[in-house]
Amino acid sequence: MQILIVEDDDRVSAALEAFLARSGYATVRASDGAAALELLGADTEVVLLDLGLPDIDGVDLCRRIRGRSEVPIVIVTARSQVAERIRGLRAGADDFVVKPYDVHELLARIEAVTRRSRPIRPESEAVVLLQDGAVRIDLVGRQVLIDSAAIELTRKEFDIVAVLARYPGVAVPKERLIREVWNTDWRGFGHSLEVHVGAIRRKSGAHRLIETVRGVGYRLAG
Repeated sequence: MQILIVEDDDRVSAALEAFLARSGYATVRASDGAAALELLGADTEVVLLDLGLPDIDGVDLCRRIRGRSEVPIVIVTARSQVAERIRGLRAGADDFVVKPYDVHELLARIEAVTRRSRPIRPESEAVVLLQDGAVRIDLVGRQVLIDSAAIELTRKEFDIVAVLARYPGVAVPKERLIREVWNTDWRGFGHSLEVHVGAIRRKSGAHRLIETVRGVGYRLAG
């Protein structure tokens, strides 16, 4: 996921970029409205928008972004007045966070708006095929079939596979897996993740369902 940070304060944006990177997100940063419009693209999945920009009012920029894209927009600003919230939401923002904020709450809000914006898969797209069809992942039936035979996965093991299946061909950071499967940012779950991945690999036999991407996390073996 790529997050566009629209913020003119270098210290604020640098701290936010560092936190999001540790949480497994790629970021790009624009310090004004013109740069934000230039950087906005098909790969932008969330916009974090400050309202106090040097070249354009943030609410007007929000309206322009919404005119171009349905990307989720979270306004992040020191303006706490109810009237400002109403203006931002009416301009097309999906959420409104007032500074100073807790970064973990902001992360939860980012995840919430992306969940709401994610299209519901039709049943025909809820099956992921890998390794020339030898591996079939049924996200609705919560089954993994290898050479037409179901393998027995625990609930957490399947949850890990399901998260990876939502990002086909992409290395998913360990932090994101822990957050989505265990609903926590506590790094103490890193060992549990490794144990579960090891179990999935043993059960998938020679197909080695999950690959390790060194320094990042895991991805499905395509």
